[in-house]
Amino acid sequence: MINNFKKPNLNAPRYRQKRLGILNEETYREFKDKKPLYSEIDNKKLKLIIKTYNENLWKAAISNRDGVELPDSLGYLFIGTCPNSQSVNTDYALSNKYGKVLQNKNWETDGNIGKIFYTNWSAKYRFKNRDLWRFKACRNFKRSVAKHYPLNWTKYVVMKNKYRVAHLYDEQAEETKHALQKYNEFEI
Repeated sequence: MINNFKKPNLNAPRYRQKRLGILNEETYREFKDKKPLYSEIDNKKLKLIIKTYNENLWKAAISNRDGVELPDSLGYLFIGTCPNSQSVNTDYALSNKYGKVLQNKNWETDGNIGKIFYTNWSAKYRFKNRDLWRFKACRNFKRSVAKHYPLNWTKYVVMKNKYRVAHLYDEQAEETKHALQKYNEFEI
C-alpha cells in the first residue's frame, strides 16, 4: 500500500548536538611540546597531514576485503555486507519528488546493505577498557562507501544480523584448530 508522503518542514527548529572537536589549538600545542621536531610545522599543514592520513586509511578499508588494521593495535576497520533491515527504508528524495512514500529496496546489491565496522577485539593484543572505545566515520568516508559499495558488493565480508564482530575471530580459531586436527603431512 502506497501512502501519501508528508513533506518535511525545512524551516522547523532543529536540535543540533554539541560537537567536541579534537583538532584544536590546545591539541596542537601539546603535540608540538611532546615532539619538538615538528614545532615548526604550521597548524593548517598539520591538520592537512592528519586529514590525508585518515583519508588513506579509509580508502584502504574500502579497497581491501578484510579492511585495515589501525596503528598501535587500536583495532580493525572493515566494510561488511548485511541483510536489509526489517523496518521500512524510505527513499526521501524520490518520495518528496512523487508525493508518495517510496522505499529503497537496494536492487543493485540484491537487497543487501554495506556497513562500516570497527572492532578492537583481537586474539593477540587486548588492552584495558577496549569496550569503551568506538568509531564514528566522517561524512566523506560514509559517502565514499555508499558510492563504491554497490559497484563491488560481493567482495566484502558477509555479516549476520545481531552477530558480534568478535565471533569472527572465534570462527577463524575454530577453523584453524579443526584443520590442524585433520592434517596429515604424508597425505597429498
